[in-house]
Amino acid sequence: MASKLLRAVILGPPGSGKGTVCQRIAQNFGLQHLSSGHFLRENIKASTEVGDMAKQYLEKGLLVPDHVITRLMLAELENRSGQHWLLDGFPRTLVQAEALNKICDLDLVITLNIPFETLKDRLSRRWIHPPSGRVYNLDFNPPHVPGIDDITGEPLIQQEDDKPEAVAARLRRYKDAAKPVIELYKSQGVLHQFSGTETNKIWPYVYTLFSNKIAPIQSKEAY
Repeated sequence: MASKLLRAVILGPPGSGKGTVCQRIAQNFGLQHLSSGHFLRENIKASTEVGDMAKQYLEKGLLVPDHVITRLMLAELENRSGQHWLLDGFPRTLVQAEALNKICDLDLVITLNIPFETLKDRLSRRWIHPPSGRVYNLDFNPPHVPGIDDITGEPLIQQEDDKPEAVAARLRRYKDAAKPVIELYKSQGVLHQFSGTETNKIWPYVYTLFSNKIAPIQSKEAY
C-alpha cells in the first residue's frame, strides 16, 4: 500500500447521497472531508475577506463565482497539505477543476449517477438547518421532532430550490456545469462512476475502490 497522500473528489447532483458517502469514506479511511459549503459558512460567519465576497453573491440569490470559491478552497487545501483528503462540492465547474489541477494530482474522482425521479423525490423530502448545514430527509434520517433540528432545537426549513418546481432547473444546471468536469477526469483516467437508487447498495463498491488505494482504519465496512 503506497504511503503517498490520497487526493480524492466526489461529484454528484443535489440529493445524490454525496454527504452520506463522504461521511462513510471519512470514517472508514480517515480522510478529511472537505466540504465547500462548510468552508463557505465558516468564512461568512468569521467575516473573512473571501467570506464577505461570497456573502454579497449569496444575498442576491446568485451562485458564488469561480474565482471566489477557488480562492477559498485552494487556501483550505494549502493548510491541509499533509493530510489525506476528500473534496465535496468543489470543483463544480471546469474553471475550478483546472485551478485544482495546477496544485495537485488527483488519485480518485467518484461520480454518483442517480436517476432524476429518485433525486426529485429525495429533494422534496429534504429539510435543512441553515446555520449548521445539517440536512434531514423525512425518509432516511428524519429529525426526532418534526420540523426541529435535533441538536439546537431550532426550526428546519425547506429550501426554495428543493421544492419540486425548482428541482428540474437545479439538476439541469448541475449537469451542464459538471459535464466538462467529468469529461476532464475521464480523460485523466481517474474517474469512477457509480449508479443506483440506494446509497447502501452503492457503498460497498465505493468501499472496495478506496480499499485498493488506502488501508481502511476500521477492520470492517461501517454503515
